Parts: sequence; structure tokens; C-alpha cells
Amino acid sequence: MSAPTSKDVARLAGVSQSTVSYVMSGKRPISENTRTKVLAAIDQLTYHPNAGARALASQRTSVVGLFVPFGSGMDTNGILSLFENIALLARQRDYEVLLVTSSEGSEGLRRVAGRKLCDAIVLMDISVIDERVAVAAELSIPVVLIGVPRDAAGLHCVDLDFAMAARLAVDELVATGHNRILCIGHPSEIISRDLNFVRRFADAAEEAAGRHGIAFEHVAPVEWGRVGARDAVDRVLARRIPDQRLGLLVPNSRSVQPMLHALAARGVIPGRDVSVEPRDVSRLAMETVFWLLDPLDGARPPLVALVQPRLTRRETVMSNP
Repeated sequence: MSAPTSKDVARLAGVSQSTVSYVMSGKRPISENTRTKVLAAIDQLTYHPNAGARALASQRTSVVGLFVPFGSGMDTNGILSLFENIALLARQRDYEVLLVTSSEGSEGLRRVAGRKLCDAIVLMDISVIDERVAVAAELSIPVVLIGVPRDAAGLHCVDLDFAMAARLAVDELVATGHNRILCIGHPSEIISRDLNFVRRFADAAEEAAGRHGIAFEHVAPVEWGRVGARDAVDRVLARRIPDQRLGLLVPNSRSVQPMLHALAARGVIPGRDVSVEPRDVSRLAMETVFWLLDPLDGARPPLVALVQPRLTRRETVMSNP
């Protein structure tokens, strides 16, 4: 028995073959009722489009290249969550994801684009001054940055608004009666790479503390793991002033649990003696990628799209005295 075709799907769903194509590609808006019929027919026939034929017909690969940072400095939870979301959004448009390590640098960009391995690229791990950006801007395929470099060379950037996250955290600590804030920084490896979000968070936190007129210090570097957390806690406790309500900002999610353990080991209970305010990392990029591949009238995304953070109140923040 021959494999089902899009024509078979169209016949079963009672729609045109082009409608089947639009449902699968997302290139045109389709009513939810029609989309449901087409997807049901696809499931019933177990139809899988021929990727090779589709690529020849459209001159596209239906692949998005994702340049992901790998190494000891990677925030595994955040990266995996981001990758999962990108993969799900890609599959909704019948796209695959090609995973490329950021360690390949500009040569990796040239190789992937030059061999026409993908239709677009999502580039992560952006430094304040990133030598890959100028190369990416010259490629013949769309490139979206997750991060905001000093000069984006006209490329679209998507990221969490780290400056707003810092201001929200500082405002929350001030509102709950804290009069001194320490920001627990990143490990030396991250600091040396001058990743864009590190500066954006730290600078905004210091500015917000100054606006409130309260003391602010940045404790860095703080190395990964329990040893680094222990050393950081010792430095923090050595700077404590009696009767002062001290708040800790921990922008590095991998350091939150080691910091809590280190504080508890020294008899300091967050929420009573010290407050810990971690920030969550949000993500957004694929909508911009697909718009760049198939622009829609009146729907141009901004060159810099910052996702607003949400403040989550936990037991580790002390209430007003």
C-alpha cells in the first residue's frame, strides 16, 4: 500500500490541497474548525509530508538552527526549558530544530548558512560585544538573537527584561523593609565572557537601590556549587550590621539552592534573617523567526522585544517589621 499524500488528507477532510499545506506551514490563517478537520485527517491517515520533496518545491529545509551554549557555565535548567519551548513551537509549524554548539563561533554560523542546513538561526549566549553578530547580519537567512548586545547590527533581539527584573526585586525588598541589599554575582567564567544579561541586571539593581537611597553591594565572583556558595555566604555574613535588614539578590538561578543550604548551615534562615529573591528566566523568539520567514502585513515585530518578568512572592522574603 502506498503512503498517504496531502491529496488524500484533503479528500478525507473535505478541503483543498492548498488548505492542507497552509495548515501545516502556518503561512495563512485557517479557521479552527477547518484546522481541526485537517489535523484529524492527518492523524487518521498517519500522513507524514516528504521533507525532501517539500524542500525541493519550496527551496526551504523546514529547519531552524539553534546555537546553544554548552559548558560548565551553562544554566542547564534554563537552557533545556528554552530548547524545549523552541522545539515545540517549531513542530507546530512542521519545522525541525538543528542544535549547534555556540563554541563554534562565527565559523559555525558560516558553515550552517553556507551549506543551507536551515532556513533561519536562533543565536544564544550573546555577549555585550559579540563578534558573531556582524557575521550573522551578513547571512542570507534570518537570524534572531536571544540577548541584547551593545550593537545588534540591525538584527532582531528577544530577551527577558533583566533591568525590569532587577528593579522589581529591589522594589520588593525595599517595600518589605530592607535597608541594605547585596547582589550575589556570577562565577568568574560568566563574568569573563561579559554576557549581556549580567550587566543589565546588576547595573539596574544598583541604580534602583540608589533611587531608594539604600546601601547596595555586588558580591562577585561567586563560583558554582556549594563551595562557592559557602564562600559567598561567609563574605555576606562578615559584612552584616546588627539590626540591619539585609536582602540578597541571586540573579544566577544555579546558585539559589547552594546559597540556601549555605545560609542554613550557618543558622541563618531566609525570611527571618536574610531574604533571597531569585529571578526566573522567560523566553521568546520563534514568532519573530517565522515572521521573518513569512512576513505578514502589519505584524512586524520590534527589533528589540523584551519579555516582562513576573515577581513571585515566596517565603524567603521577610514581611515588613
